[in-house]
Amino acid sequence: MNSRQRAYLKSLAMKEEPVYHIGKESLTTEIVKGLDDAIAARELIKVAVLKNCDDDIRAIAETAAERTRSVLVQVIGRRFVLYRPAKKPRICLPDIVSQKNRPKR
Repeated sequence: MNSRQRAYLKSLAMKEEPVYHIGKESLTTEIVKGLDDAIAARELIKVAVLKNCDDDIRAIAETAAERTRSVLVQVIGRRFVLYRPAKKPRICLPDIVSQKNRPKR
């Protein structure tokens, strides 16, 4: 995933509310299963980590991405965004255009 695609996903995630909240028990198997189901249904989800969770937020986000086989798009404050394309993708990512193939002005 390149920076342009990541920026596009960030812009989509800005409008979304968190669909999952992680509390003091951090990442349990039930939470990972719920995250996996939510990503399968939506492709792009925002997750909030509550203040009573003592674990590092970036570590939680990276672990969640690894266990759900998704991409960590962004971590801001106590929230993070995960993306995994579906078998029939609903989100169309911008194409990768290299400098050599870009039309001249």
